[in-house]
Amino acid sequence: MSDGNDYNRRKFIKNAALGAALASGASKLSADETPASVIPDSWKKPGSPFSNYGQPRTDRSSPIRWISNNQVVPGDGVSWSPLHELEGTITPNGLHFERHHNGVPDIDASQWELKIAGLTQRALGFSLDVLRRFPMRSKVAFIECGGNSNAIYRRNPVQAACGYIHGLVSCAEWTGVSLGRLLEEAGVQRSGKWVIVDSLDAAGVTISLPIEKAMDDVIVALYQNGEPLRSEHGYPARLLVPGWEGIVNIKWLGSITVSDRPVMSKFDTVSYTDLHANGIAERFSFEMKVKSVITSPSPGQTLKGTGFQEISGLAWTGNGMISRVEVSTDGGASWREAALQEPVLNKALTRFRLPWSWENTNAVLQSRAYDQSGNVQPTRAMLLKQKGSNAYYHNNAITSWAVAETGAVSHVYV
Repeated sequence: MSDGNDYNRRKFIKNAALGAALASGASKLSADETPASVIPDSWKKPGSPFSNYGQPRTDRSSPIRWISNNQVVPGDGVSWSPLHELEGTITPNGLHFERHHNGVPDIDASQWELKIAGLTQRALGFSLDVLRRFPMRSKVAFIECGGNSNAIYRRNPVQAACGYIHGLVSCAEWTGVSLGRLLEEAGVQRSGKWVIVDSLDAAGVTISLPIEKAMDDVIVALYQNGEPLRSEHGYPARLLVPGWEGIVNIKWLGSITVSDRPVMSKFDTVSYTDLHANGIAERFSFEMKVKSVITSPSPGQTLKGTGFQEISGLAWTGNGMISRVEVSTDGGASWREAALQEPVLNKALTRFRLPWSWENTNAVLQSRAYDQSGNVQPTRAMLLKQKGSNAYYHNNAITSWAVAETGAVSHVYV
């Protein structure tokens, strides 16, 4: 049963939506412009033929990823997902963010197999055909790079579109085989406390995972949003480690070795670690913290006309589910609870929405997310106080977008 606050919130949203058409600037049609009096041009000629694989529009308004242009090593860089141009919570495969350390390897799936060895009762190799014979499981989950949003650590606010600041996070439906099931096939010895996972990319990415997580909800993913993995997303197989930082979601799986200790690779000890103000390095910061960002309105956009506007964004947490998102239009002086778009899933992106009436006045938009354990997204000042000035990774601070009287939106610190 819904409580009174929930009822009042739904009633407010419903009433706001009823008035939205009147306040949205919709044009009024004349008598000779009504649908019954106009023959669309598209009715006058046949449409395009079928294609073997559907493609997005090719006009300039079609969303695209932004690729980093500061690649020191060929193939070492990122492409950001254009969060500000997308809706819902599922990221199309062609727009899912990418992080590569030395390009995309070309792997012959007919010669490939996943090797599991180490502290096991038996060493096993699983070909792609063999893996496809195992019981499959699907999981809608986000993957977020540990370096996502690190521009917020800079002294001055970066003026870029929302997706090009926060777009190293995406969400998809992943389908594959439970890693725990494969480890059981190999028989993990009691001394096995970690799994060492090797990628087949030219950078030799290697990471360590606690055996408890590996046996829990980790998937050897073979499919993304229903289709076989694309090469850039790890074909023929990758790990999905729900809620944990992107680097451990290893692409182009090569081998998994059960060990009694972490391997302490570069990616365990140097990359994706934070040096705190006290000089102590924070390692194995696996779980991605509760976080949210407003995707619309956001920098690069300009509000058109006064009256009803919908504030919309995304929230996520590696600690289960989002329980609440609050939105402020006055830089954090006051907050209103936003509506969460269903379904709200475990360790997946959650869309939030809030109706807002704008009257050509200055505003500062913020969102603040809570997870099911009561953890709350910190302010930027709180995060900097905790991590110090040397931090680079794991930024989950509240982001502020300023709306000018002209309707132009920019990135600010408050």
